[in-house]
Amino acid sequence: MWQELTDIVVRSLLISGMATVLATSWGIPITMILTVKESKFRRALLDVANTLVAIPTVLIGLLLYLLFSRSGPLGFFGILYTPTSIALGEAILITPLIISLSASVLRETKTDIWEMAISIGATERQALVVMVTESLPKLLTAVLLGFNRAIGELGVALILGGNIKGLTRVMTTAIALEVSKGEFELALTLGGILLFVTFLVTVIVRKVGRDL
Repeated sequence: MWQELTDIVVRSLLISGMATVLATSWGIPITMILTVKESKFRRALLDVANTLVAIPTVLIGLLLYLLFSRSGPLGFFGILYTPTSIALGEAILITPLIISLSASVLRETKTDIWEMAISIGATERQALVVMVTESLPKLLTAVLLGFNRAIGELGVALILGGNIKGLTRVMTTAIALEVSKGEFELALTLGGILLFVTFLVTVIVRKVGRDL
């Protein structure tokens, strides 16, 4: 039991960590561009991101399942029911959250830093570097909240991963399975670990915010 439990926890952390890295790698640059470039398109895109923050996870799972299934347009990749598909799904799920939170952070920093940097002769690129550097702690908070969202979701992991033992079973899907079987001991243990992980990340977020 304990070996299986350890495998599930480690797998969950790795998959959600990979998803967070992916979402950050494209989410933060998109937010930087949207912050610097003022346009109607920028405002519309931010509205879409804010709306998608609350999108049901099962909907994303279903849409990606249709894309990655054998008969789907991306079926030739053969990644359905693999950790990769879960990571991609979770990355797409948390991208709107990271963009939304990061946009608020960078808009605030732009007001304080960007205009001052430009006024003293900095180029737009230099001002952008200064702005992002000053915003790093708050951006880290946005990323950690994205990780919390990823590790606690069920729909994407269940639909895209299939809850395969030893391959795609993560904490949330394992909890759902054990509850359906009436085996509450493992479910409660996993639930406690998941709660501890999210609590730990929340404490880190609060600590980062306090040190700003």
